[in-house]
Amino acid sequence: MVRKTNNDRLISTMELGRVIKRRREELGLSLRDVADKTSVSASTLSRIENGTGKPDADNIARLTNWLDMPIDRVMKVKKSDNKVEPVIYYPHEATPEIVEAHLRADKNLSEETASALSELFRVAYTQFAGPDKKKKV
Repeated sequence: MVRKTNNDRLISTMELGRVIKRRREELGLSLRDVADKTSVSASTLSRIENGTGKPDADNIARLTNWLDMPIDRVMKVKKSDNKVEPVIYYPHEATPEIVEAHLRADKNLSEETASALSELFRVAYTQFAGPDKKKKV
């Protein structure tokens, strides 16, 4: 029997949890509120946000649907491959999400570096965007 390690998983639970928590806090929602909207239990959401959960395909679909983001955003990409991975986003997405997708797709950046640059951009964007733009970040 072959055992899968966390490195073998196709979904980055840490990334999914980070995105869920950020969106939940931006909207001022509790875990229970998100659970009611997504049909994913609050305890499962908590584990995902903490990086310890292993959501099944249905829960991943429900959550990415609630986040209104392509599932590709939370899929792990092998940066060692020389092929170019497409950056997928919806046209209505906020600029920080689009920039984050591009940074994550950059094969020259580690996951940690892409995440740090994304957060740096998000903070700068929030600070310099007009008052009406700050709500959408």
